[in-house]
Amino acid sequence: MGKIVIIDFETTGLSPRLGDRATEVGAVIIDGHKIIDKYQSLMNAGIPIPGFIQQLTGITNAMLRQAPSCQKVMQELADFIGDMPLAAHNASFDTLFLDAEWERIGYQRRQPFTCSMLLARRIYPHSPDHKLGTLVRHLKLPTTGTYHRALADAEMTASLLINIKKELQQQYNLSSVPHELLCLLQKKPKAEIAKVIKKARIKLGL
Repeated sequence: MGKIVIIDFETTGLSPRLGDRATEVGAVIIDGHKIIDKYQSLMNAGIPIPGFIQQLTGITNAMLRQAPSCQKVMQELADFIGDMPLAAHNASFDTLFLDAEWERIGYQRRQPFTCSMLLARRIYPHSPDHKLGTLVRHLKLPTTGTYHRALADAEMTASLLINIKKELQQQYNLSSVPHELLCLLQKKPKAEIAKVIKKARIKLGL
């Protein structure tokens, strides 16, 4: 199965370990080089958003008062994702919030994440930096909406991940670039990518 779900959270802060909660989630499914489905929702955790976060995201406390509960949204997200593998830009951040919010509804993530930021550092070392906005501009990828809104960021991350997959296919003559290979590559320095792909080619049938 070539499908991958790219996910992005907007939140009240940096970590659920500090009491921060999700305020919005966006997720898109890619199959090969195409986006085939999308999910987005604000969510109300019952805690206020700090002023500077409201300015950054444009998500206000008034908006969340009209939003569905986190429990409802996270169950819908679980149904949307199923068992498909996951990706995010700066995945360590989104993993924390996904796991924390799912834990609140008694659900546990079973699938691994790949991180487009870690991959971009290896595939595009000459980018000025590896923030999502910088990479979108550097690679001339489509801007699908306002940065720091969950669905727009997920869609732009999807475009970035598709671009990474195409780059790897062309550079290393691969028939496909499965999620398992991306997970292997994100852990290795750029100098070892060719070696990792050579080993994976036989194991994964590439």
